[in-house]
Amino acid sequence: MNRKSGWNCFKVLKSLLFLGLVAAVCLGLNLIFLTAYLVCVCCRRRDEAGQTKQRGSCCTTWTAVVAGLICCAAIGIGFYGNSETSDGVYQLTYSLDNAHHTFSGIDTLVSGTTQQMKMDLEQHLARLSEILASRGDYIQTLKFMQQMADSIVTQLSGLPVWQDVGAQLSELADQTGYVEYYRWLSYLLLFILDLVICLVTCLALARRSRCLLAAMLGCALLVLLLSWASLATDSATAVGASDFCVAPDAFILNFTQGQISTEVTRYYLYCGQSARSPFQQALTVYQRSLTTMQIQVAGLLQFAVPLFPTAEKDLLGTQLLLNSSEASLQQLTAMLDCRGLHKDYLDALTGICYDGIEGLLYLGLFSLLAALAFSTLICVGPQAWKCFTARDRDYDDFDDGDPFNPQARRMAAHSPCRGQLHSFCSYSSGLGSQSSLQPPAQTVSNAPVSEYMNQAMLFGGNPRYENAPLIGRGSPPPTYSPSMRAAYLSVADEHLRHYGSDFPA
Repeated sequence: MNRKSGWNCFKVLKSLLFLGLVAAVCLGLNLIFLTAYLVCVCCRRRDEAGQTKQRGSCCTTWTAVVAGLICCAAIGIGFYGNSETSDGVYQLTYSLDNAHHTFSGIDTLVSGTTQQMKMDLEQHLARLSEILASRGDYIQTLKFMQQMADSIVTQLSGLPVWQDVGAQLSELADQTGYVEYYRWLSYLLLFILDLVICLVTCLALARRSRCLLAAMLGCALLVLLLSWASLATDSATAVGASDFCVAPDAFILNFTQGQISTEVTRYYLYCGQSARSPFQQALTVYQRSLTTMQIQVAGLLQFAVPLFPTAEKDLLGTQLLLNSSEASLQQLTAMLDCRGLHKDYLDALTGICYDGIEGLLYLGLFSLLAALAFSTLICVGPQAWKCFTARDRDYDDFDDGDPFNPQARRMAAHSPCRGQLHSFCSYSSGLGSQSSLQPPAQTVSNAPVSEYMNQAMLFGGNPRYENAPLIGRGSPPPTYSPSMRAAYLSVADEHLRHYGSDFPA
């Protein structure tokens, strides 16, 4: 890599570090805003919170719902972006592997053909020279074939060796696939974590669990940090890939300078109908030399074998070797053609510059929406905590003996012995012994309304006698609900059965 490409890489690194610094500043501002908001909420006066309790609870609920919807939308966008990025990287690694196999195939064909011309063909020609030593014209033909073989070896040695390039491409493909696997897995775990925290936070708000809410708010703060970190990583990667996609040809020319000739690199980068192959001359010489050798071997088989039968074996071996070299020449011509490698190059660019960058942009949007959603949930947490505390305090303000207190009803459900007490009976609190209690005999069936009102005023301070005329009359107060009316009527019937004989009206 020359000085110019090194300077370009340094500028790219500076831009990436700048993006990371911007993301860190945004994270700091977000944390400062959350801290200021939480301090303001905690320092708000209790009386103001009590006055706006019902409205604040409704606002908290709807804010949590909106934050949950934003989180779910962010996770959906993140799944799509993660899939697109994975597809782009897979296309890149697949193209790199194809190019690596092409370069490896070229080197294999060149080395195999060179070995055949240097080792195997020379052995056949040496034995033929011994057999046909008495014929000078045949010896000249064999020398001419040796010259053609040397010309083929010279042309093959002029072709570029792709071993180093293929090794670099293979290493790049392996490293990219390794990093992509863990990147995909990390984002998948982040999506699951976001979804679990969002759902458990909503569950904590629904069940009014302060411990669960506090734990989920701590996890939400952690996910907030991860969201900003992922946003910085996605932005830096997208910008770096965009810089490459602006001028990929220039980047590759600078990167391969000194390893591969510029003419060869340009041939594969700018492949077209009018593109002239830099290997055309070598392949043409190879083809002509091979054709000439095949003609010479065919002539020797026709004229020398009848005179020297022992030479037939070596001539047939030479002919098979030349036919194999011709097949290798056809494969080498196809592999050296620019269309195959240029297609791999375009596929790699498509994977990086389209699917890859598009997926990174969606992942950046996911990180931004996730940061917004979890910041909202963190802001909702203190408000929900205050609502939980206010609700518990309101329950504690009720009298435990109040039959309309929800806590009292829950306690009564867990205490079966209390269900046997006659709470609506006027004599339930004083029936320690029936001999000590002498209730006044009252005729309430035909009492006028004024007499009933006087009785209610007289016994207003004593709840034991207040309910007696109501039960006897069978008409509960008009302010009671239908459920309370049924309760009163059932209690009245029970008392008439138990105490009708002892205390007649």
